[in-house]
Parts: sequence; structure tokens; C-alpha cells
Amino acid sequence: MYIHKYKEKELHKEQKLMILLVFPVVFFIAGILFSFFGDGTNFTLYTGFKNILLSPTILITDFLSVGGIGSTLINVSLISFFNLYLLRKYKLRINGLILAAFMTVMGFSFFGKNIFNIIPIYIGGYLYSYHKRIDFKDIIVSIMFATALAPVISEISFSSILPAKIGILIGISIGIFIGFIITPLASHMVKFYDGYNIYNLGFTAGILGTILTSALRSLHIEIESVNILYLENNIFLILTLIFIFVYLIVIGISINKNTLKEYKHIFKYSGKVVTDYTYLMGYGITFFNMGVMGLLSLSFVLLIGGVVNGPVIAGIFTVVGFSAFGKHLKNCIPVILGVITTALFLGNDISATGTIITILFSTTLAPIAGVYGSKIGFIAGILHFLLATNVGIIHGGVNLYNNGFAGGLVAGFLLPILDAFVKRR
Repeated sequence: MYIHKYKEKELHKEQKLMILLVFPVVFFIAGILFSFFGDGTNFTLYTGFKNILLSPTILITDFLSVGGIGSTLINVSLISFFNLYLLRKYKLRINGLILAAFMTVMGFSFFGKNIFNIIPIYIGGYLYSYHKRIDFKDIIVSIMFATALAPVISEISFSSILPAKIGILIGISIGIFIGFIITPLASHMVKFYDGYNIYNLGFTAGILGTILTSALRSLHIEIESVNILYLENNIFLILTLIFIFVYLIVIGISINKNTLKEYKHIFKYSGKVVTDYTYLMGYGITFFNMGVMGLLSLSFVLLIGGVVNGPVIAGIFTVVGFSAFGKHLKNCIPVILGVITTALFLGNDISATGTIITILFSTTLAPIAGVYGSKIGFIAGILHFLLATNVGIIHGGVNLYNNGFAGGLVAGFLLPILDAFVKRR
């Protein structure tokens, strides 16, 4: 095992939190500026934010379209501030998994998650920790990821399925129930794919979302996916993202002056869970890797003519977050190439938002390429595209981590075959 050779600048817990605090601060300031100077929409900050809070948020509900850029960035900043408050209150060590959770939740605050529909899940998690007499801090990361099912709460509360007051009450109750049971579910389901699907909670949320949706359908309550998208690139939003990723690169180099020299050693790791780069490589190289992967992901989207909208930003930030916990360029590329090749072969437009987010999120299977090699990683990418574009109908779009669900199915299918016939690297 390679452990970082050069001593890096020591960071105290408060310093790490301050590094992360920059993200919600930047988004909050940008949100105010967009609202004040205009973001190309007719939404005021109030009306846009209200639309975000009161909308059913199932896949795909892009908050940039529902509420405008300014209101969306305020929503992102509020959720990020809330999570940072919990990390500080419970004195959690900022490791690779927490960086992944923080960035992923922040990304999905651009579509699907708002400050209303995530709170009940946190309450449920707290009640679970109280019931089991364990520290809430021990399950905070699981609860952060469990907000993948936040659309269930908004769908029941605001889609006119039930009278408003009853719908909100039942929606909140189901959210609390989700938070209460998600941790034991996730801890058992990871065995299905043995750490080769990085988005563990995505698979768990897919199973639970399928059960909840099936129950509602049995009551003749139909949940159908939507496709509400922001359809144009905003140069100022793109520049904001570039600033953030460059910031991560600069922070990485400032923490470890030998980052550029040491960075190549990150490619030695397969990415199989648990691969925490903050421990293995140090914070300097970890932040640098996150920034590099963010810039590369954004550049890829723009290069193929894609639109940087809510779902795409969620995909980019998920890649960035898990670049602290298993992902790097070497183990991601084979899977991505498998997805792109399959999409082109089947006649799909790779610049379409649906295809782009499948490409970005497919990197959940990066550990397969890391352990079994690029050819198997390519095959995993093929299978991932086939499943990710079809499994959404099972849970009705209430699981935001649809690709984590698909990735779990791919890994669970491939692993027995690979272990029988293919030698691990």
C-alpha cells in the first residue's frame, strides 16, 4: 500500500471545515447576485424559492428551470450550511466519505433535494440513533446519502395525490420512516456487490423506493417520472463552477507542495470501498484530485455540446465528491467509454442531459475497472447504460440516485462471473 511520502501541512478540524465553508458561501453570494441582476428567468428570489420548496421533485425536476438560478443557488447554500453545521456540532472528522457525502448532497440540491424534503429524513435518522442508543454522528453520513429518497416526501406532500394538509403530514411521516430504517438496510445490502458499487445508498434507496412506489401503486396512486430541464448554458454559472474547481486545486497544492509530483500515485488504487484518499494520499492530493476531476467533467460536458443544468451539475459534483473516496481518471475512463460506445451504438444523443448524467454517474463502477482492468470496466459501462436507462420506471423516479441503483445491479451480476473466470489485478 502506498501512503503519501511527503509531509503536508497539518490541517486542524476547523481549517477543514473552513475549506468546505467556501462552497455554500460562494453559492449564497452568487445566488443573491443572480437574483439581483437577473438570471434570464422571470422568477424573483421569493417566488423561485417557493416553487422549489413546493414542487414534487421526482426525476427529473431541475430547480434551475423550476425556480431560476438565483433561488436554486440559495437552496444549495442552505442545505450545505445545514450539513456543515451538523459536521461541526458532532465533531466529525472530515475524511473521504464525508467529503463525498457533502459534495453529493450539495450537487443534488440543484435538482431533487430542498430544505423541506431532507429534514424529515434527518429526524428519522436521529430517532433511529436514539432508539439504538448510538451516537447520531455515527450514522450522519448514511442519513446524508439517504436524502436520495427526498422526492418521496415532496411527491406525497405537493402533487395533489392527497388533500394538502394530509399530504404534507403523511409525506413528512414517510420521510421520518425512511431515515429510521435506511441505516440497517444499507449496511446489509453492501454485501450484494462487495464494495464494487461506490454509491451504496443509491442501491439501497432504489430497493426502498421500489417498495414505497409499489405500495402507492397498489393504492391506485400512480407516480410518474417527469422531465423538467433548464435548456441553455449560463456563462456566469459555468464560471462559478470553474472557480470552485480551481479553488480545490489551489487548496490541494497549498496543503502539499509536492502534490504535482505525488499525484500519479493515486492511480495505484482500485477505488474499491473503502478507499479513502485523505488517509492514503493526504488532503493535499485529495483536494487536488477533486478539483481536477471537476474540471475534466465540466470540460467533457461542454466539449460534447451538453447543457450545464441541474442534473448535470449534480453528476459533476458527485464525481468530485467521490474523487476523495475511490475515483480517479484511470479507473473512471474505461467505464465512461463503455457507456459512450453503447449510447452511440444505440443511436442516443450523447449531448442529451439523460445520456450525460448516465455517463457521469456510471463512474460508480470505477472499482470494477480498478480491480479487473479496463476491458472489464468497459463491459461494466455497457451494462450500466442498459440498466440505468431502464430501471427508473421501477421506482417511479423517487430515487435520485438511479445510477447507484443500476450500478449495484451491474456489480451484483458481474462479480460472481468475474470471480469465477477473471483474475483480479
